[in-house]
Amino acid sequence: MTWNFGDILDGISEVLPPDAPALIHGDRVISWGETTRRSNNLGRALLARGAKPGDKVAFYMRNRPEYVETMAACFKSQLVHVNINYRYQPDEVFYIFDDSDAQTVVYGTEFRDTIVELKDRLGKVKTFIEVAPDGSAAPFAENYEKIVTTGDGAPLDIQRSSDDMLFIYTGGTTGMPKGVMWRHDDMREAQLTALRALGPVPESLPALVETIKEAGPGPISLPACPLMHGTGLITAIGNMMSGGCIVTLESPSLDADELWSAVSRRGVNSLAIVGDAFAKPMLQGLEEAPGKYDLSSVVSILSSGVMWSTEVKRGLLKHMPNVVLMDSFGASEGLGFGSSIMTSAGEVKTAKFQIGGRCRVFDEDDQPVEPGSGKSGIIALGGPIPVGYYKDPVKTAATFKTIGGERYSIPGDWCIVEEDDSLTLLGRGSVCINTAGEKVYPEEVEEVLKLHSFVEDALVVGVPDEKWGQAVTGIVKLSEGATFDEAALRNHVRASLAGYKTPKHILVGDIALRAPNGKADYKGVSNFARRELGIA
Repeated sequence: MTWNFGDILDGISEVLPPDAPALIHGDRVISWGETTRRSNNLGRALLARGAKPGDKVAFYMRNRPEYVETMAACFKSQLVHVNINYRYQPDEVFYIFDDSDAQTVVYGTEFRDTIVELKDRLGKVKTFIEVAPDGSAAPFAENYEKIVTTGDGAPLDIQRSSDDMLFIYTGGTTGMPKGVMWRHDDMREAQLTALRALGPVPESLPALVETIKEAGPGPISLPACPLMHGTGLITAIGNMMSGGCIVTLESPSLDADELWSAVSRRGVNSLAIVGDAFAKPMLQGLEEAPGKYDLSSVVSILSSGVMWSTEVKRGLLKHMPNVVLMDSFGASEGLGFGSSIMTSAGEVKTAKFQIGGRCRVFDEDDQPVEPGSGKSGIIALGGPIPVGYYKDPVKTAATFKTIGGERYSIPGDWCIVEEDDSLTLLGRGSVCINTAGEKVYPEEVEEVLKLHSFVEDALVVGVPDEKWGQAVTGIVKLSEGATFDEAALRNHVRASLAGYKTPKHILVGDIALRAPNGKADYKGVSNFARRELGIA
């Protein structure tokens, strides 16, 4: 059986109750019947405006129903989703538009000024569509709502392929963002691999349609993280393909009261976040208003992308003792490297994962790392995996390697394989610090720093040092009311880790340590540390 997301949507929309909610945003509720008609109209309109199968559609929007509708339209019309980080500066946004060869741009009206600034440089873009609640659009653009409400909403009569693609542009920790190319069939199979671990799953489209026909609408999910981030995107796709409902928040940044109020009001079953950057304010919101929200509908909270600390999980479970908290160790380049599950019945250490069934760990000579050896290795994931990076054969060859006749995705994460076959994650090799010949993985030190009561968040980088080559340097954001004590923090790290991992310098950062999606801004923090330490 091969899969295509457009075919799945066509199939399940025929058996779902047309009034079942599909998309919720504040007071707006869009049914499955309405979403189906609107996405069909949009897909047909994009093709009528000159888009051809395989052309790229850039999504320049915050979380909103139109993001999901446009994604559905792309799946149905064989067009390729391209995510745009809306926090990028104009030149960075231009890079993604240009690198992806975007033919169509769908943008939120709040980003009109950037589009106006870039328009004359975007020679590859043929169609601009503006999502504006008031029905307006820039002179060179068309209004989204007018397009999706024009037409009979009938399914597109086209032959789709399992080779149809979607792109996920990933910023990573170093270098320019790259477009990860996923075939529909590969992403669907990767998602099903995780689901099979929980029980039987429909293995064909007719079986899936029959399951949804019998069971009715799927779960209600709330991606708290941006849909332009891999975690939000992939979980939203999974929910769409189950005939579920996706709840999005109206605020441009995380508002814990808005989130928990939406959970209460809409009966949300699952949430998707990216580590402590989301979990900490969510926990704070519950701590400040105990018992205010009805959380009885919540079954699970999933985090992916960065590590999620045990202490914060423990706090959330105090308020939701029946909820399953899941860490998914994955990347835009592969799903299913490992997982970690914590419940009220048992805790797990931060950065400790159960290895995925398709996962292997190799040393620098491409030899398997033996469990319990104490040796660090690089994590590799077997198929189904992406095709590669768009227009970058060099990076594709470096990341998607063939070892022992099998093709693996190797994004660059290092770990130790424990005797019980679990993984202790060390961090991304691209930001690994070499201090006097010893390797230090920043995330290992960061997690220890964040355990100190003084510290709300921390990043660790290596700065040039005449004696050490690179000096381990911590940049911390202090907890409210805390007084900075560098010696105490260094002693705290030394008590848990080898001496060479203890930061030579610890600085209080007056800059943002992370992007809104929770990913560490190692480049920005490194530049800050150099300036503060007077290093050229």
